[in-house]
Amino acid sequence: MRWDNLTDGPGTPERTGALFGAASVVTRTFDTPEFRGITFHEVRARSVLNRVPGASRMPFEWTVNPYRGCSHACVYCFARKTHSYLDLDTGIGFDSQIVVKTNAPEVLRRELAAPRWAGAHVAMGTNVDCYQRAEGRYRLMPGIIEALVERANPFSILTKGTLILRDLPLLRRAAEVTDVGISVSVGFTDTELWRTVEPGTPSPAARLAAVRALTGAGIECGVLMAPVIPFLGDSPEQLRATVRAVAESGATSVTPLVLHLRPGAREWFTAWLGAHHPHLVARYERMYAGGSYAPTWYQRRITRQLHELAAEFGIGPSRRGAARRIPVPERPAGPVAAEPVQLSLL
Repeated sequence: MRWDNLTDGPGTPERTGALFGAASVVTRTFDTPEFRGITFHEVRARSVLNRVPGASRMPFEWTVNPYRGCSHACVYCFARKTHSYLDLDTGIGFDSQIVVKTNAPEVLRRELAAPRWAGAHVAMGTNVDCYQRAEGRYRLMPGIIEALVERANPFSILTKGTLILRDLPLLRRAAEVTDVGISVSVGFTDTELWRTVEPGTPSPAARLAAVRALTGAGIECGVLMAPVIPFLGDSPEQLRATVRAVAESGATSVTPLVLHLRPGAREWFTAWLGAHHPHLVARYERMYAGGSYAPTWYQRRITRQLHELAAEFGIGPSRRGAARRIPVPERPAGPVAAEPVQLSLL
């Protein structure tokens, strides 16, 4: 494995910009059913606050990712490309070779205390899932949330993992002092599709049960309806069933996001498609001939259908969230990138 892009390298002075020291890498395997076939590379991170590139479509500027690689094994995961930086393949390697930043809570606490840190919103789970299976063993998220709570720093979490319910008391405490955004990703409720395309995740029904538990405990939780998968999860009946289930879960919002296929994910997804749905390969080649994203007309069609279903199931227009409890630095004037349409439950 190549750690050169992330470490200072053995026998060399500490390199500026290295994310951790090569001597700190410890590789482990665990002979238990939930971790069989998975290798963990434990590292001591130098930094965990990551600035999002300015050209990104994301509506936030900072992220924290305690893991690299993800045992959820979603065949479409856009983060697969990041494993190639370690000379790991973006297919099975991404699913089974997990980098764990074991000191993430303490490093985050130090970085949040730095004079230059102005309390910007921190997003988690936007690259790989911070509540994937490994979190059950390494328990990094409680310390991360505690560090954010200590500074009343606003944050959000996106997950497919029901393990987030373990940290419900911490999330309730955080919501008392700062702005907390929780979203659970549920792109469809089709169980046959789920078993093949998201084999390492809790079922859609289990995720929606987690939404119900979070909202029942007073924690607002939205659903990111992602991805809407062309020709497999986008029929009117499938969309209707999913929006109905989201409404019944008590989610505070639903936001559709159509499948996008970046390099790394595209090759792995195409191989999966050829094995499971070979008749769709040519249709996907045409659909994504223009790049990583589905055509604008298709995205607009899905959004329009979701608006109609939202109205049918009592989901209204988006509303502003509560004001944050700590000062947030103003953004410089300039054009603002468009964000996904969010539909909030009435």
